[in-house]
Amino acid sequence: MALRVALYLRVSTVRQAEKDLSIPDQRRHAEAFCTAKGWEVASEFVEPGASATDDRRPAFQRMIDAACAHERPFDSIIVHSFSRFFRDAFQLEFYVRKLAKHGVKLVSMTQETGDDPTSQMIRQIMALFDEYQSRENAKHTLRAMKENARQGYWNGSRAAFGYRVADAEKRGDKIKRRLEVEPGEAEVVRRVFDLYRFGDGEKGPMGVKAIVSHLNAKGYRQRAGGRFSTKVVHEMLTRTAYAGRDHFNQFDSRSKQAKPASEWVEVAVPVIIDPAVFENVQATLASRNPRKTPPRVVNSPVLLTGIAKCATCGGGMTLRTGKSGRYRYYTCSTCARIGKTACKGRSVPMDELDAIVMDSLSRRLLAPERVTELLSDLMERAANGQDHRKDQLEELARKQRDIEGRVNRLYEAIETGAITDGEMLKGRLDALNLRRDEVLRLIGMTRRQMEAPANVITPRTIQAFTTTMQDKLAHGPIAFRKAYLRLFVDRVEVDDGEVRISGSKAALARGLENLGTLSAGAVPTFVQDWRPLRDSNPCRRRERAVS
Repeated sequence: MALRVALYLRVSTVRQAEKDLSIPDQRRHAEAFCTAKGWEVASEFVEPGASATDDRRPAFQRMIDAACAHERPFDSIIVHSFSRFFRDAFQLEFYVRKLAKHGVKLVSMTQETGDDPTSQMIRQIMALFDEYQSRENAKHTLRAMKENARQGYWNGSRAAFGYRVADAEKRGDKIKRRLEVEPGEAEVVRRVFDLYRFGDGEKGPMGVKAIVSHLNAKGYRQRAGGRFSTKVVHEMLTRTAYAGRDHFNQFDSRSKQAKPASEWVEVAVPVIIDPAVFENVQATLASRNPRKTPPRVVNSPVLLTGIAKCATCGGGMTLRTGKSGRYRYYTCSTCARIGKTACKGRSVPMDELDAIVMDSLSRRLLAPERVTELLSDLMERAANGQDHRKDQLEELARKQRDIEGRVNRLYEAIETGAITDGEMLKGRLDALNLRRDEVLRLIGMTRRQMEAPANVITPRTIQAFTTTMQDKLAHGPIAFRKAYLRLFVDRVEVDDGEVRISGSKAALARGLENLGTLSAGAVPTFVQDWRPLRDSNPCRRRERAVS
């Protein structure tokens, strides 16, 4: 009776499986080998595009299961070389011994060995060389891919939502690719960021869950037609690619573990979200992180929760009630929890401290002359930054001329008869028009940034801004007043004789830029980084408020 064998045919990549003759060539040699030996080919297992560095291979696992079954359909497994079976010495030996326990032998057509101890040692040595070669190849391949990424080219994988992969240039027989903006998807990305920052015009800024509900209710869908989820929206809000900075080599391809940031390679990609806006959103996400800011701080109706601090110990000032809730106080949480040995503590009537802070903001911080004074240095720095924006504008204009030149050359080629393929022409024109639209959008955004210092921060806009903010802080619902307050105030430090307020100068400037949104009733979210000198905004507190 002829020996029954199974053929295991494998190539490492899908490209090899589609374009190379590796699998047909392996099959032809294996069949000729078995015919010469007088063996019967009972089964065939094909693995098109799978690495041999691990056993996560569907065809491989089916073959092992069949070999270990009670009624096994074959007695030997034939491979072109041991590297087709495994490129890991330990795993190779493990499966060789597992197969042997079930009476199945592994046979290499090009590396025939016997069953004696010397043959086993030779097989193990060959396996070690295969593993070493595999690791060296991987090292050189990764080095080439990292250099490709440094030059701004795409190494493969699926493009993030908002982008698509497009051919950039041809080098020899290889086509270099870059990411381009997908206009329809990019608008969804911008919509998500706008909803997070400003809301939909009816409510204030939306959280991730609210954005998901809004997108799905309005009929927005992911690339494959699926609905949006909180995971997808959160990843969208935190993906640096939208600000023009994607990263390659973040994860180990085998273990899927994250690599140190020092090993990442930054890849320049087209900008969808302005970098300043992106950083603003990251700061807001961090401030709302439950690990840093408890949900009760974000959602509490108490105006100064999370920002009122005891001047002695730095602990938070929390709500305390008396007379069955008739009286409400801000009190030092450290003293309340541990006692006066940890902090002498202080309590302040809630209404009084709220009034002091809001009055101080309205009369001192939000007075037009005070805002002008605070923003004078920012206005000066903005003016000095115009040279950089001019360079950006010149580079964008150069790209626009280049794209328009390519479009003109395509039309010239049509007139001379050099191009007759209508489908190819349409595809190239569409791609160029999309690139031109994106460049024009960036030109418009850069010009608006150049005009902002002169057109936004003026006496008229400062007056309108301060009036709007004073009204919001004085008469808005508690949730809105709290949201506006946290835009500008980072810390309210309560001492025995005074209250010190610190916040963000940059937030004032961004508030002016978003004056239209403020007037419409939405609550923009600005980074809280205004921290002038400790005594720049003192507000004397009445002595009777000290307990």
